[in-house]
Amino acid sequence: MQAASSGIGYGLKYQARCISDVKADTDHTSFLAGTLSLKEENEVHLIRLSSSGTELFCEGLFSHPNEIWDLVSCPFDQRIFSTVYSNGETYGAAIWQIPELYGELNSPQLERITSLDTDSGKIKCILWWPSGRHDKLININEENLYLWNLDVSKKIALVQSQDSAGMLHKLSGGAWNPHDVSSVAATCESYLQFWDVRTMKKTMSIECSHVCSVDYHPQKQHMLVTAEHESGIHIWDLRKPKVPIQELPGHTHWTWTVKCNPEYDGMILVLSRSLSLSLSLFHTHTHRGM
Repeated sequence: MQAASSGIGYGLKYQARCISDVKADTDHTSFLAGTLSLKEENEVHLIRLSSSGTELFCEGLFSHPNEIWDLVSCPFDQRIFSTVYSNGETYGAAIWQIPELYGELNSPQLERITSLDTDSGKIKCILWWPSGRHDKLININEENLYLWNLDVSKKIALVQSQDSAGMLHKLSGGAWNPHDVSSVAATCESYLQFWDVRTMKKTMSIECSHVCSVDYHPQKQHMLVTAEHESGIHIWDLRKPKVPIQELPGHTHWTWTVKCNPEYDGMILVLSRSLSLSLSLFHTHTHRGM
């Protein structure tokens, strides 16, 4: 017997691949969603949950010039966000700002603060410094990892340092460690590679099976979660990285993306090839001190 479920819907004009919670909006529950249409003008939706918690409504709608493949809200300014975008042939990345009085404008336009483009490689994602106000960003493309300095007031971003994934590897994504801001994890085909951003040198790697997504556990500093195309979701303890401490069953399709819930311990969000979202719970009983 299948359990009954209920949810709150929100309609988009075009297909969407990415959504980001607006962490800097401490007064509301808000999200940004970016659309993915090759032939039409794309959109960024500012979506808000009603005070009653029963409705999602559009707080703002903004045009975006290209397909949006990655979107992340700035952790310290609710009007700023980054996108990775494509025109079907080339990829780029930029920092955008929502106009201050967007609710009073007939056709509010996003302000492009600066670009984060590089000369080589297909850009995959942007990582913001994980907590508080900071000027550091990371840009990951297929070949390299770049550390940027961002100056919003001057509308410029400069590469501070970079490192290569190596000739035989292609990077596909990553996560910035909220417990140790000097550490970044990047997905790299059959490996999870770690960099120290102070030196931009690799520190270690974990062998995985076609890993495509990674996220750090927000409460347990040694734990992270990976999504692997064929073998599903794995839970890792970085103190014992040779094998995962737990595997989550029940995902019949290839998994693409995994995100840990920042509020509820043991809850993760999974996006699979079936284009469905699922919530999974995991528990650890034998690993103390995490």
